[in-house]
Amino acid sequence: MEQDESPAVSRQVPIVPYLRLPESGGETAHLVGSHCRQCGETYLGTRAICLKCLGANSMEEVVLSRRGQVFTYTVIHQSAPWVKVPYVAAVVKLPEGPLVRSVITDDESSEEVVVGMPVEMTTEIVRRDAAGNDIVAYRFRKTSNGRSLVSQGGQRE
Repeated sequence: MEQDESPAVSRQVPIVPYLRLPESGGETAHLVGSHCRQCGETYLGTRAICLKCLGANSMEEVVLSRRGQVFTYTVIHQSAPWVKVPYVAAVVKLPEGPLVRSVITDDESSEEVVVGMPVEMTTEIVRRDAAGNDIVAYRFRKTSNGRSLVSQGGQRE
């Protein structure tokens, strides 16, 4: 008796729960956050209670912008043997207010990255899991137009 050895269907799995991948054509990957209806504070990821006003049952899920600005960064020159160095580890400020830790893509040399540089989110497959699924991470890269997207107060310009 022959067994059907058709390959398992691989799928893409986000590396963190606040990264949402497209479920159909025309959609783009994005980060989600929690917005407090009571005081207006916005956080990265899902929150049950607002840390600013301690409002319970006031949080709603929101789609966060794919663009922001480099808030701070460092260049990593030494890492685990399987990690390509140097790379840029950055904190990106989104227009809604949250700060997001990320890597600036390899497309940018470390000399090109500056505080305040406008960036946009992209995704890449970083590895495969034991089931053959593609694990997808988010990264940021320099925007093509170079305009400032976030003012110091966290509002869109």
